Amino acid sequence: MLLAPLLAALTAVLGAAPAHADGYRYWSFWQGAGQEWTYATQGPATLRPGDGQAVGFRFAVSEDSAHAAKPRAAAGFGAVCAGTPAKEGRKRVAVVLDFGTPADAPSGDAPPAARTACAQVAADASAGEVLAAVAEPLRYDSSALLCAIAGYPRTGCGERVGERKSTAAAEEGTASGKKDDGGPSAGLVGGVAVVVALGAAGLWQARRRRHG
Repeated sequence: MLLAPLLAALTAVLGAAPAHADGYRYWSFWQGAGQEWTYATQGPATLRPGDGQAVGFRFAVSEDSAHAAKPRAAAGFGAVCAGTPAKEGRKRVAVVLDFGTPADAPSGDAPPAARTACAQVAADASAGEVLAAVAEPLRYDSSALLCAIAGYPRTGCGERVGERKSTAAAEEGTASGKKDDGGPSAGLVGGVAVVVALGAAGLWQARRRRHG
């Protein structure tokens, strides 16, 4: 019978849920490229941004660098440093700090509002030194992983939070108007339901022809 396998297919789709990878709560580090952000290929201690560049930091739950959430503000140097005049022997670097969402905050913590700052530092300063000039206190772990910016979060450092969708994936879904609750999409379920309905109608008509 056609209906039985179609109903079985619908049941399988409704029962299926995509596997979510383990997430980790940490500060990711970004470089400005025009108005966009690219994930930094060096850490803040070694990267030395040039005069007129922007760096960004975002606190979020991410699976890895490929799925990390970007700072939500644009990476524009001009908007941040327009009021800071150039000074000989120093460089200006725009700093964008995105403390993330309440969903990403450790228990008992609340993320501060996002903010920007223009750091004017020595010409050879690293991104870590740029950050320290505008967002102390910073906290690092014994392996030099950046744990806290401006004292946030108060505790923890790159801890695993278990299987869940990354913040980046959740924000992409929100931006596209799609709600992902871990189950199949409404379009997919609706499509299978239509196939099942058509199959049931065809079966009913075939029976009418045989018994008519």
